[in-house]
Amino acid sequence: MMSAVDEKWLQQAVELATANVAAGGGPFGAVIVRGDVVVATGVNRVTRDLDPTAHAEVTAIRAACRELGDFALGGCTLYTSCEPCPMCATSALWARLDRVVFAANRHDAADGGFDDRAFYDLLSSAPMAWPTSVQELRLGTAVAPFLAWRENPVRVDY
Repeated sequence: MMSAVDEKWLQQAVELATANVAAGGGPFGAVIVRGDVVVATGVNRVTRDLDPTAHAEVTAIRAACRELGDFALGGCTLYTSCEPCPMCATSALWARLDRVVFAANRHDAADGGFDDRAFYDLLSSAPMAWPTSVQELRLGTAVAPFLAWRENPVRVDY
């Protein structure tokens, strides 16, 4: 169930997105909150940073992890101006956020010129059907990094 508090933080994400357009960036903004405190914000910096992974949600997650000194953001909520694309949704899962709340949906984004529906569809198909070639070349040492990981007594599981 959404609350007035959710609306407040979501409105901040929408305002960040709108301001980012005025600053020459993409129309996406994100706010990460723990309790009633903003941990970090992010805006789309893809063209500004020449980084296709610099979506608002990812930049906010990166900033929040630095701020909290942890790669896990349990106890936090991600408010984002638009439904996360597959990369951002997966990033939110990897960050272990408690919740993701978004304003506009993927269809609104498509109407605005950002059609991620193709990626949603693509990810449900086999990699051999993707436009970018994705191939396995099985080396004899392919699993060596995982064996080293399992045997490392000081590893930090995630």
